[in-house]
Amino acid sequence: MCLFSAGRTSPTVVHVVICVYCITHSVISSNTMAHAGLLLLISLTISVGQAFSFYGGSMTFMPGNRYPGGEVEMHFYYRESGKLPCDPQVAWVCDSGDCGILTFSEPEVTEQDHSGQINWCQYERHMTTNVTGDEPFTLSDSGCCWANNVHDVREWTLHSLVDTRQRSDTQTANKSPVSATIPNIRVPQNCFQHLHLLAHDPDGDNVRCKCPFCHQHPNINLDEDSCTLSSNGTLDLGLHVFEFTMEDYPVSNITLTKENGISSVRNPYNQTANIDSTALSQVPLQFGVEILTPVHSCVPGVNRPSLLTPTPLHGDVQHAAVGSVHIITLRAQSSGNSIFDFQVSGPWNMSKSLRNASQGVTEAMLTWTPQESDLHHHVPVCFTAETLQSQSEMRCIVIIVAKSRVLSGEAEVFCEDNSISIAISKASMKGIDQNWLQLRDPTCSLTSNETHILGMVSLDTCGTTVEDSGDFMVFKNEINSFENPNEVITRHNQVKIGFSCQYPKVASVSNHYINKKSDFIFTESRFGTFSYSFDIFTDNNFSSPVDPSLYPLEINLMDVLYMGIAAHSALPEVQLFVESCRATPDDNPYSALSYDIIKEGCILDGTVEVYHSDARTYDFGIQAFKFTGGYNEVYITCSVILCVEGSSNSRCAQGCLREPARKRRRDVSKETDRHHITQGPFRVARHTQHSAAESENGGSLHISAGTAVFSGLFIVSIVVLVGLWVYNSKKTRATDRMYLMSNF
Repeated sequence: MCLFSAGRTSPTVVHVVICVYCITHSVISSNTMAHAGLLLLISLTISVGQAFSFYGGSMTFMPGNRYPGGEVEMHFYYRESGKLPCDPQVAWVCDSGDCGILTFSEPEVTEQDHSGQINWCQYERHMTTNVTGDEPFTLSDSGCCWANNVHDVREWTLHSLVDTRQRSDTQTANKSPVSATIPNIRVPQNCFQHLHLLAHDPDGDNVRCKCPFCHQHPNINLDEDSCTLSSNGTLDLGLHVFEFTMEDYPVSNITLTKENGISSVRNPYNQTANIDSTALSQVPLQFGVEILTPVHSCVPGVNRPSLLTPTPLHGDVQHAAVGSVHIITLRAQSSGNSIFDFQVSGPWNMSKSLRNASQGVTEAMLTWTPQESDLHHHVPVCFTAETLQSQSEMRCIVIIVAKSRVLSGEAEVFCEDNSISIAISKASMKGIDQNWLQLRDPTCSLTSNETHILGMVSLDTCGTTVEDSGDFMVFKNEINSFENPNEVITRHNQVKIGFSCQYPKVASVSNHYINKKSDFIFTESRFGTFSYSFDIFTDNNFSSPVDPSLYPLEINLMDVLYMGIAAHSALPEVQLFVESCRATPDDNPYSALSYDIIKEGCILDGTVEVYHSDARTYDFGIQAFKFTGGYNEVYITCSVILCVEGSSNSRCAQGCLREPARKRRRDVSKETDRHHITQGPFRVARHTQHSAAESENGGSLHISAGTAVFSGLFIVSIVVLVGLWVYNSKKTRATDRMYLMSNF
């Protein structure tokens, strides 16, 4: 007897849950029954195969019209990812409260796999309902199954909390946080460091990401404030499932008011104070991250594509108008593997065209014309550049749809080392009252003269933000019009003028020999533009650098090289820390053949002598060496960090870390990122050695019999010692690359 049961877990797919217990005492001889049984088994296999197809989903919602009598129109936008065929699995149902009657549009495919490897897709669906009650309500659904994953997560559950009461600050119902991800996130195992998720709120609320089951990922940390996943260890190969709930909290106390006038207070999020911090709404964000086999190098632009300007930065907000074409340009480069596509999660009617440029650069143009139904919608768009082996970082932006285009004036922007200035022509903004304009941080003021509106911001104040565009660090601010928060109407046109400056992430300003890399320029938000110099000096006074025309520098083994690293910054109180220095036989700091001179702030080479210097310089000497195996050149690459002087929790204050257990939580706001600077090459001088006897006897060498015997025994001894040395080296230094160096 065979028993089985079937259950419905989605609106279109019937998944069969098999509970089989068969006891067979005789052979079934009927061909008809055999064929029927075979068909049943095939159908069960297909159904179960389809069940393992969920790749994640996200939802956002916003209020529409508010009708007389208090009825509120609500719009829901849901995206779901899974394996082909692109059949929706989620059927949202009312879980609690008065949800009205949900109406669903037909699902529209927004993106699908073009590589032929995984055959995934993503679709979008629009739902509406008219809510007559003014109490919060919830929508939810659950089912099976997630795609096969590392932690064997099967069931998925989606939950949304909606509150239609009127907010005191916006005079309308609450809008949910906005987020999304691409359908298929892929990262090589040795390259996963951070995953920045979109956390935008149309009402300007504080968004927090909650992940109740993230404890299943012991090597993953979640920053709930920034919605960022970070790695603190190696992740297992395969698909990792993340089930987030995004919540929004007001930035200041507000009230939510019912139609009958009864109000309740909502407070900002406060984890420590004894205050009731209740979320205004909750929406799901669920996705998977595929951890791929390691790659040789994680340097962007080589094995992993690097996004280049003018690709929008993560978190950018763009503005579009109903009926007007909106264009987004994406650009990426990969020298190691060709880019075959850009994976995009966006509105269903967004089109994409690709163009191959030179030097491994590929461009994509995204084109979208918002419809009337998109009015006031904050639309998330996420994208990555794709190769068959990997993908670029994921970036997500938001497009706000208005009835007409936002006004923008003519402006000139001036980029200085540590500040940005803007001058807006008044003639280009006729009818605009400058008294209703402000910077992103309203506490920073604008000035004006007869012809221009003027503003100046530093790189880390007045709401200036910084983004890594791949090849540049981009500092951004904006001038916006603002409204009286106590008024529900306005007679001022909306103005939005974004301005930015981009600085090369790394620039060598040396005009000398191509491999003589002396000066390196970097840019970061809290430290502005700063640079390092890495020079070779003639002696231990460190006052006379070696003439650049002598590069590549020729040295003798055992000579002392005097090297100096100096930090240059406009900030008055900064401290230099040299975390590591590594020697390689070529201009590749990640070379498999290397020798550690300094590691984790600890000096490993016994010939290194550090000389007293100030907080911004690091002077040291080291005996010259070369690599065995026929290599005659040596490059030295050091990783350096700049810290706020006196900060007790910075990497500079930690010093030498010989034991991992000594590592403690660092205050990253008090230090720069780790930067690499390179010096070299150094070439070993070739010498032809002649014996004194040869010189004195016209080229003839006379050796006595006793000397010959002694020499023979000496040579045999040397051979034995060398054999023992090689044997011990292979035993004890299999993983120590120091044996590759010869230091005489």
